Amino acid sequence: MTNVATQEKVNWANKVPEITLFFWLIKMMSTTVGETAADFLNVNLNFGLTNTSVVTGILLVITLFFQIRARRYVPTLYWMSVLLISVFGTLLTDNLTDNFNVPLAFSTVMFGALLIVTFSIWYKNEKTLSIHEIDTVRRELFYWAAILFTFALGTAAGDWVAEGMNLGYATAAIAFGSVIVITACAHYLLRMNAVLCFWIAYVLTRPFGASCGDLLAQTPDNGGLGLGTTGTSCLFLVAIIGLVGYLTFTERKMAQ
Repeated sequence: MTNVATQEKVNWANKVPEITLFFWLIKMMSTTVGETAADFLNVNLNFGLTNTSVVTGILLVITLFFQIRARRYVPTLYWMSVLLISVFGTLLTDNLTDNFNVPLAFSTVMFGALLIVTFSIWYKNEKTLSIHEIDTVRRELFYWAAILFTFALGTAAGDWVAEGMNLGYATAAIAFGSVIVITACAHYLLRMNAVLCFWIAYVLTRPFGASCGDLLAQTPDNGGLGLGTTGTSCLFLVAIIGLVGYLTFTERKMAQ
């Protein structure tokens, strides 16, 4: 009798997009929107952290339900899931910091440990962490769990470096951006393992994007450029919609 995992592999296509420049651009802008949108809902619209977390959590569960039910990669559905999990991951860290007074250093270590545990269980069960093989329900569940922890970890690490260490948003963005460049060079020039480099870069784009978002949104008195959370969120959201629309168009064209 054929087991469920084998059946799923036969019927499912890979549920994650190809790793192209578009992937990294949308991912980094999603991290920025995750940071600024959470602040916009919490502060500007006076939702508060708890209500913002509940609303975002419900929307995330609904979106992931349809994402996991899909039999192939659907750009709009996939990137909506990333955008919502970015906001929710930010809120996880913000709730721990603001409501429970958990130090950012502790949150960084905790979410880092949870990510390592997720990777360990994922690899033990599937023998791979490659995103080119997200072709069963179980692998996709591992994938989204890892993504959630990367966003929560990135938020904590970004805020810890920029605010906890008083280095400022610009310095934090340069620091995380530099490590991303080093990781890319290690892969392309030194042939470092592709899967390892991908996940290192994926984790680092979160604090890089968060630092960039805070740099644009915060007032000059707080070390930012004063664009505001509304302006920053709208700017990057429009760019994401444009790129996802283009990917949807090309995906449909290729399917014809």
